[in-house]
Amino acid sequence: MEAKELKLSGQETERLYDKNSHLKEFEAVVLSCEKKETIKGEAAGYRVVLDRTAFFPEGGGQFGDRGRLGETEVTDTREKYGIIYHETVTPLEPGCTVKGRIDYDVRFDRMQQHSGEHILSGLVHSLYGYDNVGFHLGEEVTTLDFNGELTEAQVKDLERLANRGVFENVPVQVLYPTKEQLKSVNYRSKIEIEGQIRIVSIPGYDICACCAPHVDRTGEIGLIKIIGCEKHRGGCRMTILCGFRALSDYQRKQQSVTEVSVALSAKPERIGEAVLHAKEQQGRLREQLNRMQQLYLGRKLEELTAEDRNVCIFEEELDSVAARNFINSAMEKCGGICGAFIGTDETGYHYILGSRTTDLRVFSREMNERFQGKGGGKPEMVQGSLMGRAEEIQEMILKA
Repeated sequence: MEAKELKLSGQETERLYDKNSHLKEFEAVVLSCEKKETIKGEAAGYRVVLDRTAFFPEGGGQFGDRGRLGETEVTDTREKYGIIYHETVTPLEPGCTVKGRIDYDVRFDRMQQHSGEHILSGLVHSLYGYDNVGFHLGEEVTTLDFNGELTEAQVKDLERLANRGVFENVPVQVLYPTKEQLKSVNYRSKIEIEGQIRIVSIPGYDICACCAPHVDRTGEIGLIKIIGCEKHRGGCRMTILCGFRALSDYQRKQQSVTEVSVALSAKPERIGEAVLHAKEQQGRLREQLNRMQQLYLGRKLEELTAEDRNVCIFEEELDSVAARNFINSAMEKCGGICGAFIGTDETGYHYILGSRTTDLRVFSREMNERFQGKGGGKPEMVQGSLMGRAEEIQEMILKA
């Protein structure tokens, strides 16, 4: 039966997750099972309808639950006309009773992210008057779009206040107000919704229309971490991690801090200073290296004579500005092609060619064809990259 027919026949799916968001297993009767119409690139499978389910369907910026029905895998859950479809790998017999098991680790992770989003969106709305105009709960991060910009100081303050809401372990309430009661409820997301409106309330922090399952108390969120907030379409996009995602992120970053601390022989709390010091040292070393390269290239230039028509040098490392200066000076002494190749036979070469007499666009095209290269420029100077052996490249230039 089609979703619309099932709804009209009074078989709208009973939503067990509305009553208990922590329900992991349940039993239900299979009402229908139809082979899924697949499009190119989509996996084949079946769409199963149950009389009741603990699987939350995709909606409101959140993916559908995964898990198992009996021995078959549920890869996704979707809804149409109030009927919840479980996308399965293998079929189930209509009329049979089946045991459902949701992937609770995934469900709990998503509840942590979604409840954390509500706290932040509620705070942004109450403190700054901005609306949440976009929400996406991804597999790795969650993004929130607001129709106003936030400063760095405001973001830091929001993170502190949001985590205070977590530490207070506030009960998360699910309300089903009547149409009359709804008139006196000041909630977010006042969009046109058919039927009963479900309100998720976190006293002191947020009250919003929402269809998704949430934690029972804010303490279950564990931690709310804002990892980014940037300008986006006239407002801002905030990226957050909550709960175990935030913990994993902290552990990864702590590991990185430890590795950098060991590498720089600096205490973890002083690595910022150590990195800046290392950067200054690197700058001084770079200046010294450039001076040495200039001296080295200067001697190369002194060795050139009027008899040297075509000249090329190969260096594993060479500053591009120094290489260009060498080419410009060499062109004054040589009547043919002057080239500088930076790299190795194994990794390939970046090249700069210069000439007062040869149209290098033609020559470089031939060279690129021979050595799998690419690049271009003006008749008197070209640059690009290629793969080849130094002796073969040099032979082609010297014979030009």
